[in-house]
Amino acid sequence: MPNLQDALAFIAAHETPWPRDLRAHLEGGFFEPPPFNTLLGPMSPRGPTNAVIYQHGQCVGQIGNSLQIDQTFSVAKSYLAILAGIAVADGLIADIDRPVRELVDDGGFDSGQNAPITWRHLLTNTSEWEGTLFDKADSIDRGRQLATEGGATKGNRSLQAAGTHWEYNDVRVNRLSLSLMRVFGKPLPDIFANRIMIPIGASDDWRWEGYSNGWVEVGGLPMQAVPGGSHWGGGISIHAQDMAKVGMLVAQGGAWAGRQLVPAEWLATCTMPCALNPAYGFLFWLNTSRAKWPAASERAYCFSGAGGNTTWIEPEQGIVAVFRWLDPAHLNEAMGLVRAALA
Repeated sequence: MPNLQDALAFIAAHETPWPRDLRAHLEGGFFEPPPFNTLLGPMSPRGPTNAVIYQHGQCVGQIGNSLQIDQTFSVAKSYLAILAGIAVADGLIADIDRPVRELVDDGGFDSGQNAPITWRHLLTNTSEWEGTLFDKADSIDRGRQLATEGGATKGNRSLQAAGTHWEYNDVRVNRLSLSLMRVFGKPLPDIFANRIMIPIGASDDWRWEGYSNGWVEVGGLPMQAVPGGSHWGGGISIHAQDMAKVGMLVAQGGAWAGRQLVPAEWLATCTMPCALNPAYGFLFWLNTSRAKWPAASERAYCFSGAGGNTTWIEPEQGIVAVFRWLDPAHLNEAMGLVRAALA
């Protein structure tokens, strides 16, 4: 029977193949070749692998520097889903199945292709939104295959109607982020800080950075939109301990110290499989039929970012674990080792 130290040693021994110099990695064409790979936001070198594991709210193990601040890439997408739930709870979005254009009138949803797009479409990566946002065209990520980043097939796909095709497309997620900022009327980092991070006792060390050209006017004030990842720089930079607190909040159904910060019903919906992709909910990765991570339970879900950034929530055993820069090829085995050690 493996113990937790064995699991942690396994994680430490399987660092991501990504180099430490993330700027050089992305500018070298990992996601796409020039000129589409031009970075628009800050990009910092990454640190070594680290991990922290909680069970039933108690820290049971960690390895490496769990206070190391690094960019999280698409973990930020799941944080956008949490913010969308707050917008719904506040009555700012009355019905996620209504067209976004009814609340967001900035030209981004005026075309025949984009007019039918609903909030649900954006939250499930099924919007098929067409356009250019902050100098990045949706076609950059059109036809994207996550297993073969940088593939030549990107961009070579005809658009379908909203709600009929699932695609992991960072431009469209950024369109959701901008739309949420317009609905809130405030910068999303401020909402995230005041409604989530401060109430759960997170540190002040995290940051959510936007693009240099991501400034727009909202309510007569200049505001910087933030991306749902670090594909073109920026995004959320944070350490594992704060990531674990966000994971525990979600694992607890949105409640913290007697306060309901996010509606439990919303978070339950986030973990319901999308009709077009059973491995995906509302910007949460799911384990439907244990197809994605056989070593985890079917109820497990993750906030996942490129390069090996994962918040894993395992309801069957009360586990919330954060793995930073763990080679994704070894994530499933790491989950199995942790589960066995904490059984």
